[in-house]
Amino acid sequence: MRVATFNLHAGVDGWGRPTGALAHAASLNADVLICPETWRGDDGDDFFADLSTRLAMTGLFVPLARAERITTGRGGTTWQPRLAHLTGEHGLYFTEHRSLSPAQLVRRARRSVERGEWGLSLLTRYPITAIHAQPLGRLPRERVRRTLIIADLDVDGRPVTVLAIHGAHLSHGSFRQYRRVRTIADGIDPRRPVLLVGDFNSWRPPLRLFLPGWRTLARARTWPARHPHSQIDHILGRGPWRSIASWANDGGSDHLALSADLELD
Repeated sequence: MRVATFNLHAGVDGWGRPTGALAHAASLNADVLICPETWRGDDGDDFFADLSTRLAMTGLFVPLARAERITTGRGGTTWQPRLAHLTGEHGLYFTEHRSLSPAQLVRRARRSVERGEWGLSLLTRYPITAIHAQPLGRLPRERVRRTLIIADLDVDGRPVTVLAIHGAHLSHGSFRQYRRVRTIADGIDPRRPVLLVGDFNSWRPPLRLFLPGWRTLARARTWPARHPHSQIDHILGRGPWRSIASWANDGGSDHLALSADLELD
């Protein structure tokens, strides 16, 4: 089975220019596809519906924030403004839990704004026997909520559970959310093979402390996409998984897409 995770960043870069992330996600040929930062616009630009139809997949989308998206932005040759981590990017705006700065309000007013839902999605070609979302809450410094999608799949007659995640940043206290993830995962039948997949916003060494007992099934640098130096997107396994191959490739987002071909012994 091929498993992939790709952060779509709502299909725009940090300047608010459209990217090819959605088309790249469709090209990954995954049997299980996890897409953090999926966009579902109020005016019909629905990434989840597009992928579901295009790939003949079923699954679940969980909205994590109301957001505003710019698709008519302009900028330099970088993926986002150089000081975006300090002053905010120009492509996505979140106002549910925090007010925009005066500079952000001025930038937003110069462009047409699309409103919609920003969230996490899981899609698969395998039959789904059960699927639901388990809220992980919102940390005080976060602009968005966090949720774990839990899907029970029938993989050629064998039950498998897949957990999809888009974790908070370590600087925001994500260890508290991973403690909750560990409790949920520990409640799954230990005889069942389990995958935990997504954008963790964390390197593997801290995750070994937060989530003991999980094996790394895909190794590749995924962030930042143009000059990747770190792996913060992961495919983790519990049970008799064997990784045949894993790789990362560029699809226009700020993360590389991470894929792995896996087998069950």
